[in-house]
Amino acid sequence: MSLPRYALYFTPRPDSDLARLGAAMLGYDCYTGAAVEQPHLPAITPGELHEGTAEPRRYGFHGTLKAPFSLVEGRSLESLKHALRAFAAEWPTLDVGAVSPRRIGRFIALTPDTPSLDLQLFAAECVAAFDHFRAPISDKDRQRRASQNLSPRQSALLERWGYPYVFDQFRFHMTLSGSLPEERVGSWLDGLKSYVGAQPLIIDGLTLLEQTGPDARFRVVERYDLEGRR
Repeated sequence: MSLPRYALYFTPRPDSDLARLGAAMLGYDCYTGAAVEQPHLPAITPGELHEGTAEPRRYGFHGTLKAPFSLVEGRSLESLKHALRAFAAEWPTLDVGAVSPRRIGRFIALTPDTPSLDLQLFAAECVAAFDHFRAPISDKDRQRRASQNLSPRQSALLERWGYPYVFDQFRFHMTLSGSLPEERVGSWLDGLKSYVGAQPLIIDGLTLLEQTGPDARFRVVERYDLEGRR
């Protein structure tokens, strides 16, 4: 029996336009666990849209702050929740400005129009503050990552923090597609720019999600409002 995995993500408030847009785009609402009807996009068939969003659908619409992990022996879900409440109470909301669809490799994601040092610092704190809850990376995950042509720096981060894209390697993004055929990336990007456009983004919460098995989709456990003051 596999252990559940947990992730710390930014997910927009469930009643927000951005949350509804992201859930529709991926065909999945990570708050309710329900399927959502996907939109009709120009130059992308319904079948292509469904297939091209299969991988991000597993995780729900989000921006990664601390990548999925299993709890280390001796730590409980309740103690993680308690730590998250205390952490969120100390951090203020972060106005990131606008985010827009952009290409990252062969997938498409919402990324900030203007770099945000505050967001970089917040993400770094999320990685470090909760690392004592994380079980060591498994050999299976290590081997899977080794096939991704990581740089020496990324490999070192993987060993220390369980994920290669943290700190100076971190780039905030909210994924809108899986890896696409090279010849289709341009059509997808045009369609998503038309459908999504530029969206204002305020990081106002930290969300705990759970995956109950290897093939299960991540679902929200609890969202913690950021309530600190500068």
